[in-house]
Parts: sequence; C-alpha cells; structure tokens
Amino acid sequence: MMGEILCGGSLGKVFTKAKPYLLMVGLQFGLAGTFIFTMASLSRGMNRFVFIVYRNAIAAFALAPFAFFFERKIRPKMTISVFLQIMALGFLEPVIDQGFTFLGMQYTSASFASAIINAVPSITFVLAVILRLERVKIKELRSQAKVLGTLHQGGSQSPHAHWLTGTLFILLGCVAWSSFYILQSITVKKYPAELSLASLICLMGALQSAAVALVVEHHPRAWAIGWDYRFFCPLYTGIVSSGIAYYVQGLVLQSRGPVFVTAFNPLCMIITAALGSFLLAEQIHLGSVIGGIVIALGLYSVVWGKGKDYPSDLAPRTTVTQQQLPITTIDICKSCTDEKTNHHQQCTK
Repeated sequence: MMGEILCGGSLGKVFTKAKPYLLMVGLQFGLAGTFIFTMASLSRGMNRFVFIVYRNAIAAFALAPFAFFFERKIRPKMTISVFLQIMALGFLEPVIDQGFTFLGMQYTSASFASAIINAVPSITFVLAVILRLERVKIKELRSQAKVLGTLHQGGSQSPHAHWLTGTLFILLGCVAWSSFYILQSITVKKYPAELSLASLICLMGALQSAAVALVVEHHPRAWAIGWDYRFFCPLYTGIVSSGIAYYVQGLVLQSRGPVFVTAFNPLCMIITAALGSFLLAEQIHLGSVIGGIVIALGLYSVVWGKGKDYPSDLAPRTTVTQQQLPITTIDICKSCTDEKTNHHQQCTK
C-alpha cells in the first residue's frame, strides 16, 4: 500500500515537471493548423480584417462561460493599469501581429510565414533581457546554451527569393508578437486568472480589429458568413489559436517565463511544412529540412538552459529534521515522571 502511494506521488511529480513541456508541444500542433486554415481562407478571397474580427470574437465568446464559472471566486478586481495592459495586449497580437502576419502570408506562403516567425524567440529573448525578465550570466553554461539556442532558432529561416515585402510584414508581426509575450507575462502576475485574461484579450482584440475593419472594408458582402471556410476557419483559429493559446501561454508564463514559451515556436514551422505539403501542395526544399534539424538543436539547447534555472522537484530532500526522532508529549510526560520519582527517593533517604 505504501509503495503504491510513493509510486503515485513520484508519477505526480513527474507529470507536474513535464506539464509545461507537454502543453507547449501540444500547442504548436494547434498553431500549425492556424497557418493552414488562414492561408486557405485568404487564398479564397476572405478579407483578412474581417477574418481577424471573427476569429477573436469567437474566441472571446467561447472562453467567457468557462472564465465566468471556474474563476468567479479567484478573479481579482480590475484596476485601471490592468485594463490598459489588456487593451495593449488586444492591440499588439490580434490587431498588429495578426494583421501584418496575414498580409505577409498573402505575399508568401503558410510554411514560409511559419519559418519567418522563428525570429520571435530571438526578439523575445532580447526584450526579456532588456526588461530584466530573463537572467543571463554569460560565464554560466546554461546562459550560453540559451543564447546559442535562441540564435540558432532565429537564424534558421528558409531562403525564398522575391518575397521581401511579405518578409518585412511578417517581421513586423514578429516584433508585435514578442512584445505581446513580454506584456502578457507581466499582466498575468497582476491578474492571475488565466481564462478571464484570455477572454478579455480576445474581446479587446475583436473590438479594436472591428474598428479597423470598418474603416478599411466598406462592402457588406465582405462580412457575409456561411457554412463553409468563412465560418469554420475563424472558428478553429479563434478557439485554438487565440482562446486556448492565450490560456495555455498564461499558465506556462507564470512558472517558466516568456523565453521558455517562445522557444517552442519553431516546432510550428516543421509541423506546418509537413501539413502544407500534404494539404496545400507546397514544396519542401532541402534547406527547410536542414533548417528543421538546426531548429531542433536550438530548441533543445534553450529548453536545457531554462531547465537549469529551476530546481528539480524529483531530487531527494534530506534535512536535519527528517533524521531526528520526533519528541512527543508521551516522552515529555515520561521524563517528568522519572524526575519526580528520583526526587521523592532522595527525600526519603
């Protein structure tokens, strides 16, 4: 019985330690589908601004009931500073990042866009160091691994000619996305209700992107929606890539920080390239394969360096208190009784 309890406890510790890694790897599969569905929608003529509005509106409505019921007792009070940060988060990722990334994707392809986004870990790492959210001591091996791994991830982009304009747009989106990670890691500490925070970010993003879309797109036909790609693509990207992604990122950011979260982003390129070759008939070049190998090495280097920043939960803990015998009230009473008996015997003599 005792062995089963110890085994269950050790398995629980292993799962707790592996939970951030499993969440981030699983999230990359969902994000890979984002590029595929988005490219399919844009290539069929759906307006990117309308797509962003529907995506974030669906995410907000999908998360709101869960946030209301599961976090109603732990949801902190809204302050002006937190509200302004949520407004900024809704502008950085849904409006700036998605807007420029989707525009650049129209000039390039889904797999190329996911390759350029490998710059996000590098940009996030630099911003985190500047804002002192990431500790770097260049003499330590773990810091060297994080720096080299980040550079490998950012520098292993697939070469494609004649797509300079699209690349610049995607890079602007990368800067906004990295800034979003940094600000979200700060906001989630002040407002530690991940579901509510994700829902509010999506709501603010939907409202701000709607204002932009109404200015840019004047034709009512562009807002038409039906039981086809115009509905299912925003539905998938809204629930998975906005709602679930913001929630999972908030969970992992609290314990591991923005550099750890963005270190897994390059995996999305490998998954997207594989899906794009099957679903969109995109060609896979030798440079993409070599780049994928370099990305895997860089990812391992960053994750290993970040793992050294946190003590292992599985290490055996032996302290002085565990080696000492506990003193109980029975022992105290027994010692008091012995002293009284000795004192009585001396008085009798």
